[in-house]
Amino acid sequence: MSEQKPVRLPDPASVETVLAALQPQSADAELAPALNKAFAGFAFTVARIDDPYWCNPHAVVAADGTRRGDHRAWVERALADVGGDLTAFWNQYREGGEKFTEWRGTSAFAFAPTGPGVADFVPLSLGRETEHLAGPVVDRDYRPTSADHLFEPAWVSRESAVEAWQLAGPVYRLRGRTGGGIVHMRSSLARRARIEREQREAQRPELEARTIREVGPDGARNTPFLDANPDWFDFFPRENRFFADWARSSAAADRIFDHWAFDIHDFEGRGHKREIGFIPRPLKMPAEKLLAGEGVSVHRLMERIEAIDAEMDLPFAWFFLMTHGHWVDPDVGDAIADGLRAGRVRLPDRYAAVLLEWADRKYLF
Repeated sequence: MSEQKPVRLPDPASVETVLAALQPQSADAELAPALNKAFAGFAFTVARIDDPYWCNPHAVVAADGTRRGDHRAWVERALADVGGDLTAFWNQYREGGEKFTEWRGTSAFAFAPTGPGVADFVPLSLGRETEHLAGPVVDRDYRPTSADHLFEPAWVSRESAVEAWQLAGPVYRLRGRTGGGIVHMRSSLARRARIEREQREAQRPELEARTIREVGPDGARNTPFLDANPDWFDFFPRENRFFADWARSSAAADRIFDHWAFDIHDFEGRGHKREIGFIPRPLKMPAEKLLAGEGVSVHRLMERIEAIDAEMDLPFAWFFLMTHGHWVDPDVGDAIADGLRAGRVRLPDRYAAVLLEWADRKYLF
């Protein structure tokens, strides 16, 4: 984004207008150019993640291809025609050609930088969806026991979208309806830290009065909660730490959104408590998981993390995969941190500082 010319950040209505204008046959190729044309000054790139999901059945199609309308409305209407008799409904449609359709998709993200900082970018959370002829309107082998079973067709396998007949798409839809579909990442992180600080500060009167009962050699005593937790009001959210650790490691030479996407949420939970945060999602995963494992030496772990960095083409990639927790076991970080303290292994100073701080005050997603 040009730093000389102020621009308007994308808004949901404008983004949805762009998405609706895309033609299925060219949607994948035209998504980024269409966004850049609609939002002058931005330079969007697009990344997709292979994480299949599906939406509830939304339509019914007859054997001759005629669309019968909304799935739920069709089921309710057909049930009413047989007086709500599930057996009669099942017998009527178990050998028929009526099938239901549903939208199946994968996650997609569009990113545009807004400045030189690690968090200076706008992410858009999208879904890339195709409509498929998913399966028969009833389980042909088992009679439904309630109408609810008809609305949630558990008899359909969704393991391979290739096997299902595609009817429409792909189309792109804006996701993240809990406030995370469009954000400015730097502003989102600042809001995350501010809300955490305000919520903890609101607890101060209660915490100043709270004590913890401790039993020691000299008997039991009540310790003020804040004496036992002196850094309670200095808490730094994991989301902010993730970006801070990226900024002070050599990973900062790469744009963070070239390697990670972020499932962002921002909403009011129970008791009107504001909940804001994200789950980082790697755009590329290593071929194998790295576990500490009993008997695995710290030197072997060092070889493995170097191999992961090379595979990801990113220095210190293993650390950020570890905070995500799925591809690199957190025990790996503890083992290497112990090796650093004992002088058995070495890391560049900036890597070591980040890892040792993490080992002392862990955060995971």
